[in-house]
Amino acid sequence: MSPEVIQGGNFSDHRGTISYVNDFSFSDIERFYIITNSEENPIRAWQGHKLDSKNFYCVKGSFKIHFVKIDNWENPSKDLTIETVEVSEFDSKIVHIPAGYANAVESLEKDSKLISFSTLPLSNVKEDDARYPSDYWSLNE
Repeated sequence: MSPEVIQGGNFSDHRGTISYVNDFSFSDIERFYIITNSEENPIRAWQGHKLDSKNFYCVKGSFKIHFVKIDNWENPSKDLTIETVEVSEFDSKIVHIPAGYANAVESLEKDSKLISFSTLPLSNVKEDDARYPSDYWSLNE
């Protein structure tokens, strides 16, 4: 499976605005959390998942979601291609990162909030989680 963007939309009228992603299914979701990076550390990097798929939705501000396909969990190549998708509160979409990838989330504005929907139960996270130093893959563009 490959990463994908599931595009949603927004509807506005005199009552306000509704944002939606109708093509996203919650059938495999086990848990969720909300990420707010600090101003001092706007990048949360690099966390990999052998079993867990991640789904990111921006509820406030904007982020860059960076991800790499892991070639070797114990010693991944430092030359892996980094893919990036930008998300914001004004563009209703979910970025799906399947199992087998490491990701980094970079907030682009102060107080940005990103919701992450995970497919793996919390009881299985310890065996799934792979963390790499924040500078393992360079995000300098």
